[in-house]
Amino acid sequence: MTSPVEQAAELLRRTRFLLVLTGAGISAESGIPTFRGKDGLWNRYDPQDLATPEALARNPRLVWQWYNWRRGLILKARPNPGHEALVHLEQHFGDRFLLVTQNVDGLHQRAGSQRMVELHGNIFQEVCTRCGFERYHEATYPEEALPPACPQCGGLLRPGVVFFGETLPEEALRQAFAAARQADTALVIGTSAVVYPAAALPYEVKNHGGRLIEVNPEATPLTSLAEVSLHEPAGRVLPRLVRLLHSRNPKA
Repeated sequence: MTSPVEQAAELLRRTRFLLVLTGAGISAESGIPTFRGKDGLWNRYDPQDLATPEALARNPRLVWQWYNWRRGLILKARPNPGHEALVHLEQHFGDRFLLVTQNVDGLHQRAGSQRMVELHGNIFQEVCTRCGFERYHEATYPEEALPPACPQCGGLLRPGVVFFGETLPEEALRQAFAAARQADTALVIGTSAVVYPAAALPYEVKNHGGRLIEVNPEATPLTSLAEVSLHEPAGRVLPRLVRLLHSRNPKA
């Protein structure tokens, strides 16, 4: 009897364009807490106090202390075998591939992913709330430097992430949904499938006749729609999936 991971590998062999959607679950395997799990960050903090434009205006130091702490956690983390397997999938499919992530931690880039879209921004990106200056700052700040000031105008810098109540970047959304309409397979990894508009991407693939492969230890709203559901951690099952894909594709 064919195993679920073998079924997923066979779907990938027949795939012309692959869309990958990742959520917090893949980063949790690198030691970064999820937002909605039993150990999620939101269980200890009120997001209205920490992740809204109003919170930043009201108490920028508190907001930056939290994001600075999160940066420290992320900098100690390393990409896991799940991240690395996605790099191999990108190399296999080439320009017939797009990785769309809801994560802001940059672990996909550190693993080597290039063809990707960050729907919710990046925690190491910084934007001036006054003049619009932007920079990438992959480091934490000493306590006395919080909140950081813009080097150009002295205004308040903010983390380059999408706060609650804000819209997602227009160009990122455009690229993601264009790929979803083109993809004949979506590989959905470690996401609760309840945060929109990202959660609409797998449905967009299905609506255009595509197939779903889900990788998640727990069932989600997508499980009943997926052609294959792999209920294992991504770091364990994705390397196996890549090996199986390559085992019958010697030129890959």
